[in-house]
Amino acid sequence: MDIYKCLKDLDIKYEEIEHPAIYTVEEGKKINREIEGIGCKNLFLKDHKGHFFVVSLEKDKEIKLNDLRKYLHLSNLHFADEQYLHELLGVIKGSVTPLGIINDKDNKVTIVLDEELVNKKLLFHPLVNTKTINIEYKDLIKFIESLNHKYIIIKKDS
Repeated sequence: MDIYKCLKDLDIKYEEIEHPAIYTVEEGKKINREIEGIGCKNLFLKDHKGHFFVVSLEKDKEIKLNDLRKYLHLSNLHFADEQYLHELLGVIKGSVTPLGIINDKDNKVTIVLDEELVNKKLLFHPLVNTKTINIEYKDLIKFIESLNHKYIIIKKDS
């Protein structure tokens, strides 16, 4: 399914900019943005049982995989191999985004959102790292739920 058609069908408003390919958060900080929003760091992770996670947090926030593993009650958590990016999310390295679940037909990917993103306008790649769109947090949740995917919100003090 086309990401833009899905956003339109869900009546999700967004603004978009085009830019040179971005592969890291540091490169993204150098882009002159003409749209409002919080830049997000998106990590694609896997546990030893074959569960996958896209973890989204503010671009400058650090997260320890061991702490996240404990929070999610997993015995193992590591970065997923690049092959799964294409297989499950239909993206390449540098384009990881929660919007990629549009390509996850078997619901293998769970979205993990930092609570600091709640009620903010967020910046994500629309499946390619040469464009960035902004969407409201509530619309991201609407998008996730419309695709029947699970999501978890990481609370600070839990």
